[in-house]
Amino acid sequence: MKTAKLKINSQRLQVQLEELGSIGRNERGGIDRTTFTPAEIEARNWLKKELNALGLSVRVDPAANIWAKREGTDSSLPVIAFGSHIDAVPNGGMYDGALGVLISLEIMRVLEENGAKTRHPLELVSFSAEEPNPFNVSTLGSRAVAGRLTQAQILNIYDPNGVSLADALAKAGGDAQKFDSAKRHSEEFAAFLEVHIEQGKRLIERNIPVGVVTAITGIYREEITVRGEANHAGTTRMSDRYDALTAASELILALEDICLHHPSDEVVGTVGKMTLLPNAANIIPEKVTFTLEVRGKTQEEIKEVMVLWQRRMEEVQTKRGIQVQRRVILDQPPEAMDPLLMKTCQDAAESLGYTTCLLGSMAGHDATHMSALTPTCMLFVPSIHGKSHCPEEESRMKDIEKVANVLLHTILRLDQTLNQAEGAGR
Repeated sequence: MKTAKLKINSQRLQVQLEELGSIGRNERGGIDRTTFTPAEIEARNWLKKELNALGLSVRVDPAANIWAKREGTDSSLPVIAFGSHIDAVPNGGMYDGALGVLISLEIMRVLEENGAKTRHPLELVSFSAEEPNPFNVSTLGSRAVAGRLTQAQILNIYDPNGVSLADALAKAGGDAQKFDSAKRHSEEFAAFLEVHIEQGKRLIERNIPVGVVTAITGIYREEITVRGEANHAGTTRMSDRYDALTAASELILALEDICLHHPSDEVVGTVGKMTLLPNAANIIPEKVTFTLEVRGKTQEEIKEVMVLWQRRMEEVQTKRGIQVQRRVILDQPPEAMDPLLMKTCQDAAESLGYTTCLLGSMAGHDATHMSALTPTCMLFVPSIHGKSHCPEEESRMKDIEKVANVLLHTILRLDQTLNQAEGAGR
């Protein structure tokens, strides 16, 4: 069988998308399939059944990641792995994460039904708890695999209802007591690839079907506390006020202005959480606390924003007579994708007649952590109207088919060009 002619079955993929998308669907049309809930465990069982039906070697590791292996002709070669996640945010969509797993499943099915042989063993993975969840431990599965999350860090974690993460893991087939053995080693992998919906408008607006990700965005967060002076809202003249809320508003608008005028449109700044005291209608706010988040595909971009914001903050302090305290709460650096894998994706797309676009991720993904282990790359599928994490989330089947074929032929190309001695660019 000539692998150059292999193509995925888009009708079958559409059916499977609908099948998995029916698990956890709520009355509003969204998907409620949060980590380790009954719906998510039902989805896991559905996936394992499909994988077992293909005759793959299926296992669940102690972090409850689902792995399915297809042997290659050379057992000495490391694995080419690919996949994503099937958990969802509350009232989310049916494409986020799940599409990457289902495309991977379809690729395994195409290889099996055509009797296609690969030199490298192939592994499909569905990672646990990629999304934010009641345990406040996102990308749990991929962090465990990369050794970035350990048993000691998870044993005393509970959700708001008092359910322990250890018990939830056990229900999903994991084992908190053996959690550290979920860690894999670099020599086990030749490469990792992940397909995901873009969750933005860049591809759809340009009518480009295939996005090749250059880097997983860096995420930088600070907790900002603005201190002014409480006073009577009726008797304190405007010129005599030290209003923490109006000062905070100015700082927030400064962040927006800096990011709007940054040369890269992938640089974004957000204030998504705020509290104020005394929080009364007739008292001038004395204290405001908010989170400030900046994302960029390079550390330099993030630093540029924060340097400019620091200057604006100092101006506001002087002008308004308030005090600002800052505390870094997250500094997750960007992760560059592997150049050779990126080029292989582009070459595969070109050979199929598809246009590609290089772009940063602008969101976090499991590929962030896998890149610590092995050469890694991501492919994006265009998102209609840029919608994601909502019931309206959708991608066109014609785009899904193209990206799925690019992933298939990227894997086949890597299988021919990579070997144990020379990883993909390392």
